[in-house]
Amino acid sequence: QVQLVESGGGLVQPGGSLRLSCAASGTIFSINAMGWYRQAPGTQRELVATITSGGSTNYADSMKGRFTISRDNAKNTVYLQMNSLKPEDTAVYYCYVIISFLGDYWGKGTLVTVSS
Repeated sequence: QVQLVESGGGLVQPGGSLRLSCAASGTIFSINAMGWYRQAPGTQRELVATITSGGSTNYADSMKGRFTISRDNAKNTVYLQMNSLKPEDTAVYYCYVIISFLGDYWGKGTLVTVSS
């Protein structure tokens, strides 16, 4: 069984920063890609950022220049550094992992609230 453990969410003031982590554990041969999605109340889940095993990244336009995705392959962990946070960034952030031979997995989500 594969488990994804997200951490780092919480309350932050506008303009502040937050760093999310997602660690994958279990029976894992290799991870092809990892990423982050988010969903605010009343909205569809949207892409935040993804990173492949080779290090290629892509970001949603609204996050470019503010968010940075990275990974530690040895730890099977993906990170999302979020800077210059805005109230509209408030959402549940979900970790997403594509694991070789097993398929894709979603984390339970971690809540990020940007408010003064």
